[in-house]
Amino acid sequence: MMRWAEGPVLSESDHPVNKIVVISEGATFLHAAALLEREQLIRSRSAFVMLGKSQEADRKIQPGEYELNAAMPPADILSKLLAGRVLLHAVTIPEGYTVNQIADVLEEQRITSRAEFLRLASDKSFIKTLGISAETVEGYLFPDTYRFARGTPAKDVVRTMVDQLGRVMTEEWQTRAKGMNLTIHQVLTLASVIEKETGSGDERPHISSVFHNRLKKRIPLQSDPTVIYGLPNFDGNLRKNDLSHPSPYNTYRWAGLPPGPIASPGADSIRAALYPATCKYLYFVSRNDGTHHFSATLMEHNRAVEKYQKLPFRRKTSSQTSVAPGENNLIHRKGVS
Repeated sequence: MMRWAEGPVLSESDHPVNKIVVISEGATFLHAAALLEREQLIRSRSAFVMLGKSQEADRKIQPGEYELNAAMPPADILSKLLAGRVLLHAVTIPEGYTVNQIADVLEEQRITSRAEFLRLASDKSFIKTLGISAETVEGYLFPDTYRFARGTPAKDVVRTMVDQLGRVMTEEWQTRAKGMNLTIHQVLTLASVIEKETGSGDERPHISSVFHNRLKKRIPLQSDPTVIYGLPNFDGNLRKNDLSHPSPYNTYRWAGLPPGPIASPGADSIRAALYPATCKYLYFVSRNDGTHHFSATLMEHNRAVEKYQKLPFRRKTSSQTSVAPGENNLIHRKGVS
């Protein structure tokens, strides 16, 4: 009878379907056995309880999601519960996501609490334990595909993502940053602006060159994404008066880098920040196809703005803002982007 009870419910030849069972926090071994019997993953809860007692398993099983099937011997199921080999879910954090967007993804996929994640993201004492000298972890959560169990503590999720950034920031890159007189925080800040300015990988070193050249000449970066990041309520439309907002992230008002990253930069953007293209570009304007036209002089830039921004939208009645980078001139015209 015991040999029967301790055998699997089905054989592998029956092609059993995997089932997801959830062992709740604080569940007793008896409750777990009842759940497994109800899901027809074991033949007898009594036999499973006896098996558990022989291994002193009561109160030692780990809560969480488990992927099991009826061809697994009860001893293998018990081993999995004791070891806490829970089901892991792939979670992709896209490049350029902010802390708030990352929190949304994690809660949507039931990985961790959004509220707790955001609390820790600006908890200075916790951030210090991560080896980060910053007000928040913005920019330090490396965008990648991770595998987490549902219900993972927020602190473990944050630490995992920060640790991944540490692996990406190789010794070579850290040495390069020192050679450029840049801190890691400054590198990540610049990389985050590059990340938000273009989705074209080939353009990142040129975007980086523009910003490096402007920094050397003490010309404001005049980056729209930094302005947007500093706005308390952004509805998707950047307006003329937004460019005068007093946020420290407004790079139209303040020269130099913003106080910190505005998103999580990927490896390509970090590399671009450290290894900009060698050129004299000071301006760039969107071609409206995902790429940009780069210019070294204001005259050339104005021609590019006319070609790629004003002419295509000349007939539109909407009123937008045109900015002449480096000249601090804001011109409000109809049909001008």
